[in-house]
Amino acid sequence: MNKELIDQLIRNHPLLTEITQLKEVMWINEQYSSAMNTSLSIEDIEDAALRLQRFAPYIEKVFPETKEAKGIIESKLIELPKMKESINHLPGRLLLKCDSHLPISGSIKARGGIYEVLKHAEDLALQYNKLSIDDDYSKLTQLQSFFSQFSIAVGSTGNLGLSIGIMSAQLGFKVYVHMSADAKQWKKDLLREKGVHVVEHTSDFSEAVAKGREQASKDENMYFVDDESSENLFLGYAVAALRLQEQLKKLDVTVDEKHPLFVYLPCGVGGGPGGVTFGLKQLFGENVHCFFAEPTHAPSMLIGLMTGLHEGVSVQDFGIELRTEADGLAVGRPSGFVGKALEHAISGVYTIQDNHLFALLKLLADEEGIFLEPSALAGFAGPGKLFSSDYLVHHNLRLNMNQSTHIVWATGGNMVPEQERKRYYDKAVSVTSEG
Repeated sequence: MNKELIDQLIRNHPLLTEITQLKEVMWINEQYSSAMNTSLSIEDIEDAALRLQRFAPYIEKVFPETKEAKGIIESKLIELPKMKESINHLPGRLLLKCDSHLPISGSIKARGGIYEVLKHAEDLALQYNKLSIDDDYSKLTQLQSFFSQFSIAVGSTGNLGLSIGIMSAQLGFKVYVHMSADAKQWKKDLLREKGVHVVEHTSDFSEAVAKGREQASKDENMYFVDDESSENLFLGYAVAALRLQEQLKKLDVTVDEKHPLFVYLPCGVGGGPGGVTFGLKQLFGENVHCFFAEPTHAPSMLIGLMTGLHEGVSVQDFGIELRTEADGLAVGRPSGFVGKALEHAISGVYTIQDNHLFALLKLLADEEGIFLEPSALAGFAGPGKLFSSDYLVHHNLRLNMNQSTHIVWATGGNMVPEQERKRYYDKAVSVTSEG
């Protein structure tokens, strides 16, 4: 992108000046409504949920950790009374959606990534008459030799690679995970232990995706999981909304005009938070307000939405380097599919500095005894950002805040090795003592 166009964008969007200075910002979507630019519907989400139900006997059989949930991959929704007290004057209820503890791959990517692999496996098995819809899907354990004829590729900063790699290898696929320079070594090591081919790149997420796409284009038996534009990933994430609706009922949480729901979602390329937002909007419409959270050094979705250029602009165009400990969010160019589909439905986007992430990491560990990886802490800054903005006034919500519910979406952390957890916590101690 040429300098003249960049200068014009900064003149048109003054907030870009603060963004390029790597300051924490809160962008409120002035075009906000519940309208979505996609042909996908609640019926598509329900179809995805039924597919996951069909696979449940297989999942339960090959992943013993899912036995209690009968093969359904789901996380808890829990109250955080001490964190609520720590977030000064937060009215309403504060809940944590623990996708950080999802079975199999320990992050939100266990939703979309595993769903897409399962759908591809089902499509192949049906096509080659190895399976019928009415079968007990646990018979898939007998099809590893069949699936070994096919390959799967994906580009990832880490967690999507884990979910795709672990699930694909279990089924019998040959799987190639193209990892960006931001990916943590322990994630690469774990994938290799599972028999996954890890292809390392010295560049960023977008380049890893491009290399994976290029590899798949040369092999007719290789399926490419496209984190930038996959509807299947999107729908896998969206199923979370149906599950969350039931969990809210069990916690006696009402969502309506007088009981608004606020959800804070860490955002990388946008598929995970986008799919969740899509699902929640289908169920709760104007009564749910979804905010995306990005590192100050990787505000790709924010810039894409604010300028309306979506995937046509990257953070590098503005001289922003992807230097963040929030590796799962280290994305320079957002998903155009997600940005365009939800450009009106996303309430806003805010950015957070790494030091702030580490301070929150320590606070959550100390107050609630819960460990999350740095990127997954981004949601906790949301309530403070919300109350310091004019969003509540603009949408006539202030009078209802005592009856509001705030959900922080914890996107990863359970798979982090103990040594790495200690490193993160020690750094958090250092950061907070300096601050």
